Amino acid sequence: MLEIVYQDDYLIAINKPHGLLVHRSSIASDATEFALQMLRDQINKYVSPVHRLDRKTSGLLLFAFDKETEIAMHQQFQNAQVEKKYLAVLRGYAPDQLDIDYPLAKENGNMQEAFTAFVTLQRAELDVALGKHPTSRYSLVEATPTTGRMHQLRRHFAHIFYPIIGDRKHGCNKQNKFFKEQWEMTTMLLHASELKFEHPVTKETIHLKADVQDEFKRVMELMNWTL
Repeated sequence: MLEIVYQDDYLIAINKPHGLLVHRSSIASDATEFALQMLRDQINKYVSPVHRLDRKTSGLLLFAFDKETEIAMHQQFQNAQVEKKYLAVLRGYAPDQLDIDYPLAKENGNMQEAFTAFVTLQRAELDVALGKHPTSRYSLVEATPTTGRMHQLRRHFAHIFYPIIGDRKHGCNKQNKFFKEQWEMTTMLLHASELKFEHPVTKETIHLKADVQDEFKRVMELMNWTL
């Protein structure tokens, strides 16, 4: 059963688990379960996603029940009118706060503006040697992207040399291997924690929050972090 965070006559939001695709994709032919179909079956109603999350990213995923609401929410996301917050575990001691203003290339090579702000919530140093370092350092950050580019947070954190733990494509292979061998952890530690937007029908301000998933919680316990 999917965790339903919010539901009214027009919108429904779930807390998507890590590893679950939003919908069928030719680039992930191995997948047999999809958030879209699971939610439709669970509530026995038509739904359509109004934004996307990577397969390995957990957290808030918003769906609409009708086409008009879907289009209105699409426009809000495209116009950067939705406030999004993410939690991530990074390699190293990240700065207290930083604005990352770094354009990213689309698949066709064209460059797009991309902006991410983040604050570091907590840090940890584990008494575990890795490579030439006698200890291992990590940061828990809250990121607020104001654009929505493909793999934006993953690419931005890799760009500043504080990659997200568990990110195989843009992250640190040594850290990913270390987490797998040390703690049997293969999850990418990125979670969509908050969404804030104007309801397209009622015009109310909707502020949604979703707790981190069990895999993320396990790492936070290892680091002795609490939210």
